Amino acid sequence: MRNLFLVAILAVLSLMPLRAADDDDAKYDQSKVPLEVMPPADNKLPVIVLVAGSRSHGPGDHEFFAGTALLMELLKQNGVFPVMARDGWPKDPKIFDGAKSLFFFMDGGGGHPIIKTGRMDLLQPYIDKGAGFVCAHYAVEYPGEKNADLKKKILNWLGGYYETGWSINPHWDADVTKLPEHATTRGVKPFKTNDEWYYNMRWPEDAKGITHILKATPPDNSRRTPETKANPGREEIMAWAYERPDGGRSFGFTGGHKHSNWGNENFRRVVVNALLWSAKIEVPAEGAKVDLDPAMLSKNLDDKRKKK
Repeated sequence: MRNLFLVAILAVLSLMPLRAADDDDAKYDQSKVPLEVMPPADNKLPVIVLVAGSRSHGPGDHEFFAGTALLMELLKQNGVFPVMARDGWPKDPKIFDGAKSLFFFMDGGGGHPIIKTGRMDLLQPYIDKGAGFVCAHYAVEYPGEKNADLKKKILNWLGGYYETGWSINPHWDADVTKLPEHATTRGVKPFKTNDEWYYNMRWPEDAKGITHILKATPPDNSRRTPETKANPGREEIMAWAYERPDGGRSFGFTGGHKHSNWGNENFRRVVVNALLWSAKIEVPAEGAKVDLDPAMLSKNLDDKRKKK
């Protein structure tokens, strides 16, 4: 009898790690996220296309797929038909047709998916027609220091951008103590959060149409480029809205390194507000709906575990 009891206990214990592994695997199941699903022919909802980058960084950081999937759910709360693509570029670029705004959340710099051959030319007609253009976190970085034509174009599209050697990307506690009156700040309260907040963007000589949305003062020990070192104690711009001369609207948001920050209501509301505003959708006076089940933060993650 005693041996039978021990066998039963061992059997139960042997199953426990398997169940934990199954629960862990569920975090990385992205199969239920609809990708490149176009609206039906009778759709009357505005369409916003969201493009998530490929797997990047360690667990919990640069969770482009999970963050974009989360934003897709939040947009649905606000009467939007979101269309999502993954890995930096859609398999079928025709998903951009009819979109009111285009959102990019991905690695940038010299490997930015947007600057690959022919892609900016493909996007230009959508920009010309007034589609919104929104870049988040690393996606605001473009190698303009190496290409004057690219610098001019991205300033025209986004209003500002991160430039290597000029801008800086430290992790710090940004304390946003005040907000300007703007559609993107409706319902957003002052907040403080630690992220890899970029600052000291490249701006056009004529800053017409640019509104500084999120500003805070970083610690001076984070100023590691010549230009940032020359401005100790200066309040810095971390997000901006841009009303383009072509009538379109753009938004740059430098946060988004830490996936957990989507759990901050004000953090996610300013981004959802910006997406609506960029698509020329009226942002409610109380701000966009951004109801979030905390469990969502542990879904659709990129599997960054070391595989045996």
